[in-house]
Formats: sequence, C-alpha cells, structure tokens
Amino acid sequence: MPRAGLTPAAVVEAGARLADEIGFAQLSMGLLAERLGVRTPSLYRHVDSLADLAHRIAVLAMTEVGDAIRDATQGRAGSDALAAAAQAMRTYVREHPGRYAAGNAARPTGPDDPLIPASDRVLASLSAALRGYRLDPGQEIHALRMFRSMMHGFATLEAAGGFQIDVDVDESFTWMIDLIDHGLRAD
Repeated sequence: MPRAGLTPAAVVEAGARLADEIGFAQLSMGLLAERLGVRTPSLYRHVDSLADLAHRIAVLAMTEVGDAIRDATQGRAGSDALAAAAQAMRTYVREHPGRYAAGNAARPTGPDDPLIPASDRVLASLSAALRGYRLDPGQEIHALRMFRSMMHGFATLEAAGGFQIDVDVDESFTWMIDLIDHGLRAD
C-alpha cells in the first residue's frame, strides 16, 4: 500500500527539490526514497524508473521556466521585455539548477510527450519577449536561438560559480542585455 500523501506529483516535486540541492547528475531513487522516508521499491508505485522521474522533472522545469518568463514579461515590450525575460530565466536557473539541468537533458519520447508543450511554453515566452523588435520573420528563429543560448550560458555559468573575476556579475549581465538589445535594434 502506498504511503499516505505520496503521489506521482509529490514524488516528482521532491525529486526536483533534491536535484536542486545535490545536482541533477547525483539524483538517485535511493536518495529520493531516503528523503521521503520510504523504501526505494515504494517509489516505483509512483514513477516507473529513474529515467521516468528525470523526464517528469524536465516537464516540471520547462513548465515553470516558461511560466516565469511569461509572467515577467506581461505588459512589457522591447528592451523592457528582453531584460525581464533574461532576469526571469537567470533567477530560475540560480534557484533551480537541478531541475533546469533535467529540462535541458530531456528529449521528447513521442508526439504525445508532455515535454513538447512544456518546451514550447519556454520558446513562446522567449519569442514574446522578442516580438517588440519587429524582426524579419526569416530572422526570428536566429534571434530566439541567440537569446536563449546567451541566457542559458550566462545563467548556468553563474549558478555553477563560474564567474571568478572580481567584477560585479550584475554589471556584466546588464551589459550583455544592453548588447543584445542594441544588436536586435540594428538594421
């Protein structure tokens, strides 16, 4: 009989919190069971495997980051939307490095995979932040890939403690956003 209160969603949320604490690569069913106060086989009543758990964490992460960017950019346009989207992504990665890593490691398993709409949510939110730049439709995907890559790179390096030079990281972040903004405004 499953432990009272333990559901697939509760297992995924606990797994996501644990991944944030110890790193996605260190996540295991044994550590999660210990965290939840159950025996490891009990988890298999709620998720099929470690791979299934990781995939569900990825769906959760992509949904959360997409929503965070969408919420941050509501009612904003142009450079304000760009800066808000960038800051939302940066904050999410710093606060949830394990689940963000899960989201980047996952690949859709088929056409009905919930990872697809979750990932689309992220792309739609980032695209909305770029809409105010009135980009040529043929250039939109390039701008989206550039923006996502720069935000991902900066945020993951920062979350991993990769900025060791004695210059304010916030200042570098603002400089990067200004550079992107100027580049998107160029004819």
